[in-house]
Amino acid sequence: MSLNPPLVDWTGRSAWIVGASTGIGRATASRLHALGARVAVSARNAEALDRFVVQHPGSIALPLDSTDPAATPAAAERVFATFGKLDLAVYCAGTYTPMRATAFDLDVALRHVDVNYVGALRLLDALLPRLRAQAAAGGSAHIGLVGSVAGYRGLPQSLAYGPTKAALINLAETLYLDLHPLGIGVSIINPGFVETPLTAANGFHMPALLTPEEAADQIVKGWRRGDFEIHFPKRFTLWLKALRHVGYRPYFAAVRRSTGM
Repeated sequence: MSLNPPLVDWTGRSAWIVGASTGIGRATASRLHALGARVAVSARNAEALDRFVVQHPGSIALPLDSTDPAATPAAAERVFATFGKLDLAVYCAGTYTPMRATAFDLDVALRHVDVNYVGALRLLDALLPRLRAQAAAGGSAHIGLVGSVAGYRGLPQSLAYGPTKAALINLAETLYLDLHPLGIGVSIINPGFVETPLTAANGFHMPALLTPEEAADQIVKGWRRGDFEIHFPKRFTLWLKALRHVGYRPYFAAVRRSTGM
């Protein structure tokens, strides 16, 4: 049974992807455009966004830095001025620097919090009143947050990154409880390893590595099913999900055995 209203027909629907200059965000925006959606793309890299617009006629570029408190509300104003409504908002902006406790860097850790988590709160602040009004008038509305399987439990190298993704998972769960009765869909997207500029920083083998296009296909399929959690690839994520229910002693032992850390 679907937890969200399924998003099946994208023709004429409007979507805003924050964090769309590269990787999963860009591939998802491209996929939605191909399906007939009107797409707005945001990120700090204005040149990358301009290239996207050239390659995807009818889309709009809204450069923004998600750590700038004034940037997201201003971009939201332009989205609604252009589209008149917003059917889907996705927060995909993120940063990742491998970190362990033996090389803790407070500035880097706080940067992860600001980009990965607080940026999502800024998007919610800009959109929730509009989306609530839109849903109350009978329109569709859906919020997607891109988390990570790194948010399931603690992992080596993930001291700065993992806690922010765990926060997004909890945020999405709470949003769902509040917004589902109002007719607003919420999804948390927890990818495994995807070949992006962020994962290029990993100096270890990444099992079940996907391309951004494969990830985008899984995300769109999840929205079509009305999923709350969209996680992929299943051959990897189901194993990690199972580990969420394991006691700490066997969990720590399994992580050390599989990662060598």
